[in-house]
Amino acid sequence: MAMDTTVKKRSEQAAADCWSIEDLFPSDQAWEEAFAACQALPGQLAAYRGRLGESAQAVFEYLEWGERTDRQVETVYAYTSLRHDEDTADPAYQAMSGRCFRFLVELGSAAAFEGPELAAIPEETLEGFYAQLPALEKYRRYLTKARLEREHILSPAEEALLAAAGELGSGPSDIFRSFLDADMKFPSPTDSQGQAHTLTNGSYIALMESRDRTLRENAFRSLYGVYGGSRNALAAMLNAEIRKCVFFARARHYESTLASAMHPVEVPEAVYHNLLETVHRNLGLLHRYMALRKKALGVDELHMYDLYTGMVPASDEVIPFQRAQDEVLEAAKVLGEDYHRVLSQSFEQRWMDRYENEGKRSGAYSHGCAVHPYVLLNHRDNLNSEFTLAHEMGHAMHSYLSCQKQPPVYAGYVLFVAEVASTCNEALLMQYLLKKTTDRKRRAVLINYFLEQFRTTLYRQTMFAEFELAVHRLSESGETLTAQRLCEVYYELNQRYYGPDVVVDREIEMEWARIPHFYRRFYVYQYATGFSAAMALSKRILEGGQEAVDGYLRFLSGGSSTDPVSLLKIAGVDMSTPQPVEDALALFGRLIGEMEELLA
Repeated sequence: MAMDTTVKKRSEQAAADCWSIEDLFPSDQAWEEAFAACQALPGQLAAYRGRLGESAQAVFEYLEWGERTDRQVETVYAYTSLRHDEDTADPAYQAMSGRCFRFLVELGSAAAFEGPELAAIPEETLEGFYAQLPALEKYRRYLTKARLEREHILSPAEEALLAAAGELGSGPSDIFRSFLDADMKFPSPTDSQGQAHTLTNGSYIALMESRDRTLRENAFRSLYGVYGGSRNALAAMLNAEIRKCVFFARARHYESTLASAMHPVEVPEAVYHNLLETVHRNLGLLHRYMALRKKALGVDELHMYDLYTGMVPASDEVIPFQRAQDEVLEAAKVLGEDYHRVLSQSFEQRWMDRYENEGKRSGAYSHGCAVHPYVLLNHRDNLNSEFTLAHEMGHAMHSYLSCQKQPPVYAGYVLFVAEVASTCNEALLMQYLLKKTTDRKRRAVLINYFLEQFRTTLYRQTMFAEFELAVHRLSESGETLTAQRLCEVYYELNQRYYGPDVVVDREIEMEWARIPHFYRRFYVYQYATGFSAAMALSKRILEGGQEAVDGYLRFLSGGSSTDPVSLLKIAGVDMSTPQPVEDALALFGRLIGEMEELLA
């Protein structure tokens, strides 16, 4: 059965395939009323300015007010964000999103006094506050974290200025997103039979997975030809984004942009460097995998457009959404009845927006909300989309459990742990699928996919992280990041990572231009560290019995109630050492060995 690559208009999508946006607000008018009610919040903040250090009661009342209003604002923001992502070309929701963001900047500016005032409270005074008002203990973790940045918090006037600069700071990302999702159009690549196929940012990987090598090559050259035609504009966007990061890091007196990203979330910089160094020591495994792929595909030259297609033909199998849903649910049973029940309800209650439509934001994500999480998908009926579903529902369940078990102030979680639950879900799905198959060919298909997870999540995301660190350092040294310079750095990294058995086609030098996560500073390394932690956790869950499951569920329910490294230790993984990455790469080596035997 051929895969349907038709891209519908938003109005043509079935309601059952769209997320239940009405759970936030029943209509745009209801949102307008809620948004209007929020306009009083910046003024209400004025009543607390200058008072946070005066008494335990004052700081407690302020934090209680903030907890209530955060939920109110979160719901208003979520509606505009989700509506905008349904069709990024819709001018009504573009305008609504812009209005909401300007309000958030105004609210942030009004609250700029918080950091300096909390940081200014002497330690002994704050301890006295806890003794005077035991209810304030609820916020001890919040206050400790807020005061962690004392040396980087500026005066109230300077904080207000930086907060007001937030709207300008979002400019590069906003421009990139609009350009990528609404304005970029690609020529339709043809396959070996001369048939044209629709090419979008969302459909690109599906085309690259095709068994038709002519289609893969044409799609590859078509996509990067368009990116290459806008190389200077795209370089200007990324240069502006990184210059912004440098500006804010220096304004807060950090030694580097990396330090400014890691210190506030309590992750040691050594974790980043350990990842790069450990992967460097194990690049030989990736080179071995590329040699196996070349042999399995039977090609004289292995090109960049040959990296996503399956090494065995059965990987073209069509997997309808319903089957993917059923298998994700079955794999999750190991996590207990309560987890499985809520995950089942998420499908019934339409937490997810399933299919691509014209103008829809590309990729996939989970957006945590108090009402319930929302999951954006661009689902294709293939194995990759089945694992994407498992991945994003892992995020969603992490958000749901943290919201259920933690007070609002601790319901969110930092990015370092964000990718652990999602990738652990993928690992559990993989082990479930491997366990239930006795067919050697099917096993080869699944191990092929598992190997690709290592390549794309551990190796490729680490390569992204190395690129990001390199270009941030270039910018910090005063260099302008031109298209030529960005391409040079990125091309050299591809050569080093993929090794001698891959023809590193010149077009790949533009891949940096289509990676949206480069507009979220030092985000991508967390995919690789999260993947490594998830491999360890999935092994513990499957082999360690109820105690391991309970520890994992405590981690999922932890939100931000302690620092992220300690949260993972609750689940049984120590990311302060290189060991989880080393163990994950050792598993990669064993999987390569099994795949070599299966293909022999």
